[in-house]
Amino acid sequence: MDSAFKLSELLAYCEVESHRWRDWFQKNPAALEVKTDIAQTTNAALLVQHIIAVDLRYSQRLLGEPVTDYSALPTDAPSLFKIADEAFAKFHAFLASAKEKDWKVVLEFPTRSAGTLSASRKKIFIHSLLHSVRHWAQLATALRAAGFKQDWPHDFLMTETMP
Repeated sequence: MDSAFKLSELLAYCEVESHRWRDWFQKNPAALEVKTDIAQTTNAALLVQHIIAVDLRYSQRLLGEPVTDYSALPTDAPSLFKIADEAFAKFHAFLASAKEKDWKVVLEFPTRSAGTLSASRKKIFIHSLLHSVRHWAQLATALRAAGFKQDWPHDFLMTETMP
C-alpha cells in the first residue's frame, strides 16, 4: 500500500473547494461586495480574483506558457471561476506529464509584491495550492463575520477527495 500523500490529492481538494465557492457565490452574489483587507484587496471579489490569478499565473509558469497579465483578469465571479477551471486543467496537465527532473527545475519570475523570486516547479505547485487554501480560509472568516455563512465544511478532513 502506498501511504505517501500525493499532490494529486491536495489538488483534488483545492478544485472541489473552488467549485463549492463558485456555487456558493452564484447563490450569494452580494457577498462579493464584503469589505476585506486581505492580500491588498478591498472586497471579496478582488480577493477571489487574487486567488484565481495566482492559480492561473503559476499553472502557466509550470507549463512554460506566457503568463497572463494580472490587469487582464476580470473581477466578476462567473468569469473568474471559468479561469479557475482553466488553471486547474493546467495543474492537472503538469501533474500528469511532469517527470521527476521537471519538478526540480528552478524558475525565476516576477511577483506583484515580493519582487523577483526563484523556486523549483515543485515548490511553485505546492505554494499555489496552499496559497488558495489560506486565502479561502481568510475569506470564509471575513464572510461569516459579515453574516454570510457558508453551507459546507472547509476542512480537508471533511472532503470526499480521499478516504
